[in-house]
Amino acid sequence: MARSLVCGLALTFAACAAWGQPLQVQDPKRDVASSRTVLGVSNEYLAAGAEAIRAKQYDEGIRLTKLGLERPTPPHDRAAGLSNLCAAHAAKGEPDLAIEACNKSLEIDDANWRAYNNRSYAFYLKGRYAEANTDLVKALEINPNARQ
Repeated sequence: MARSLVCGLALTFAACAAWGQPLQVQDPKRDVASSRTVLGVSNEYLAAGAEAIRAKQYDEGIRLTKLGLERPTPPHDRAAGLSNLCAAHAAKGEPDLAIEACNKSLEIDDANWRAYNNRSYAFYLKGRYAEANTDLVKALEINPNARQ
């Protein structure tokens, strides 16, 4: 178990630069939330926040994402925005805020592998290694081909 935790955490650290969920146009035929189609063009604040987080401008990404979450937003985009907020807080070393945001994201979409991946890193920061490993395993179960 320790080996899988270490390997998983190493993969998590390697993905830090790409934590913000990428921008894609939302498929209107989809009626369930998915972590693959993340942010559509319907909420420019969430889109700009994701880009800022991917550029490691975490404070700006958090600010823009919070603005986006205040607007009427489809559940799919809201879950992605909360997962991005989680990633930014984790990257800033704020695991409690990160875990809170990821938990909210997973309440909306419990199949969002990125939220599990981001929350895993936040658990790691708090020294909660068993929970970090559990989330990494869950993320891999949901999307075995994901770049962790």
